[in-house]
Amino acid sequence: MAALGPASAQPQPYRPGGPATSAATAINPTPEQAAQLRRALDNAQVHGFPVGAFTPRGNDNAALVAATLRYAKAVRTGRLPTSGFRQDWGLRPGAYDPAPGLAQAVASNRVQAWLNSLAPPYTGYQTLQKGLVQYREIRDRGGWSPLANVDLKPGATGPAVEALRERLAMEDPAVPEVTRVAPAGAPAGAARTIAVYDEAMAEAVSRAQRRFGYQPTGVLTAGIRAQLNVPVQQRIEQILANMERWRWLPQVLPEHRIQVNIADARLTVFEGDQPTMSMRAVTGKPGSETPMLHSTIHSIVLNPPWNVPAGIARNELLPKGRGYLAANGFRILPGGGLQQAPGPGSALGLIKFDFQNPYAVYLHDTPSKGRFASYSRLASHGCVRLEKPLALARHVLAGDPYWTPEQIDATIAGGKTTRAQVQRPVDVFLLYWTAYVTNDGQVNFRADPYGWDGLLMQRIAAAGGAVA
Repeated sequence: MAALGPASAQPQPYRPGGPATSAATAINPTPEQAAQLRRALDNAQVHGFPVGAFTPRGNDNAALVAATLRYAKAVRTGRLPTSGFRQDWGLRPGAYDPAPGLAQAVASNRVQAWLNSLAPPYTGYQTLQKGLVQYREIRDRGGWSPLANVDLKPGATGPAVEALRERLAMEDPAVPEVTRVAPAGAPAGAARTIAVYDEAMAEAVSRAQRRFGYQPTGVLTAGIRAQLNVPVQQRIEQILANMERWRWLPQVLPEHRIQVNIADARLTVFEGDQPTMSMRAVTGKPGSETPMLHSTIHSIVLNPPWNVPAGIARNELLPKGRGYLAANGFRILPGGGLQQAPGPGSALGLIKFDFQNPYAVYLHDTPSKGRFASYSRLASHGCVRLEKPLALARHVLAGDPYWTPEQIDATIAGGKTTRAQVQRPVDVFLLYWTAYVTNDGQVNFRADPYGWDGLLMQRIAAAGGAVA
């Protein structure tokens, strides 16, 4: 529930040289190895980099190795300098010096294997690479034209329907040819026909709505039309921003973990590296952004009180008066803070999941269940509200001989605030994915609610990384 302000850090330009340059003089690849390095640099666009971004600054081996070290660092940990990270971009790549790895690869004649090991080893990254190729091809063919400001639903006819079909087919190969009918009043056998918005078109619109995180109604309205009108170059940059964030993850993800996609407001549980549970969530509204981070759930609080952050107390609750506070279980603490008593009406609901982080955020239950039915679920002060907190608590505490499902239920029913220590701590990742590929091979996009995609690409450019 903690509110987070937009604490921005100014990026500093990347300055080549230093240890990478000195290391380059000590690594001497063979001609065959040098050819492998050059091929990797020449194909840097597969990782989202512009053609020529890592062209060696000279013709000798030292220049080639120096360029390779720059490339390796960009592929492994990204192009954003530490000073370019916002304070609430708490998910950051570890330190990485590519020189020892390259030196060993040259010595053991495993240069290609080393090059192949640089990129994030995740399906999510690899599928975005394919998506990048797809959207660059769309761009190179001229992109798409914006749709007219016209709502359409089944039964509509005319050129706007034809334009919609063409637009949908740019991204969705399953869109069928448009159905045509004779205009009303036309004589039998008339040559002229017009496009009609039929059931197949409605299904194609529903698929597009799912790809963009909208309710799949099959009706073209302003919201989905705005997403379809986003220029293809902006979609490319969105893919690049998400590829960059994949590089901030550790090289090995824990098999047992919880992931929250902040932008999509959804939590997924992974067990044995396979998704086993998913639920809707409510994440931070713009201005109260949920931070990106990696931590570990160490305990679960049953019947938690809510210690209200000072800003929320001052700006939202105290102005409502003592009558409101008393009726809703709030009391003013001796030090002046505000606390809400535990219970079904508490803003934290009946369950809270604690993990160490500098932002004072956590996962928790909520008495306000109606928001989970909405496709727009960015409404919290920064914490993550859960659709199925009891199911998650039972999962996290599974195997604990004391905290059986029955004991969890009995403790909640008793009403006493109780902390359950987690015997098998669970890693939790709060991530910001606005572009990802689903099992059908389609790139899904979400709105960039915090403006972090655009900001990331701006800061990469300011640090000397061109966008392509």
